[in-house]
Amino acid sequence: MTEPKQSAERFPPLLAQAIGFDAVLRLEATPGSSIVRYVARIEHTHSGGRIVQGGFVTAWLDNSMAYAVYARDPETTIASLDLTVSFLERIGQGPIVAQARVLRWGGRVVFLESELYPADAAGGPDTTRGPLTRATSTAMLVRSH
Repeated sequence: MTEPKQSAERFPPLLAQAIGFDAVLRLEATPGSSIVRYVARIEHTHSGGRIVQGGFVTAWLDNSMAYAVYARDPETTIASLDLTVSFLERIGQGPIVAQARVLRWGGRVVFLESELYPADAAGGPDTTRGPLTRATSTAMLVRSH
């Protein structure tokens, strides 16, 4: 997949750095999915560095869903209408992998979901114990064409 010129506007490097973005591991156009890795650093935590603050967790989920939309249509971005997060387990420091997907693509609205997993030894998602967090989102499609 080639990246349009506005990719840096869509995924600003300083924002990516601030939230601990590490790498896009996979993008699939159909139906629109992404696997994205983040690194939870000490500055993302509270409770003596043991727990990642929920706002960073939510940012990872939201960002990974934006990448799923990007995979489906690089000329379309989103504006979140709602975002519901279920914090299922504590997340500590280290690599975290998001798996996001488009559930339904409408004319003006898209339905999305994402889950966070610890990274396995190869850096991908370790899905053996289930997700650490799960999010669903409804977003407005914003087309540049």
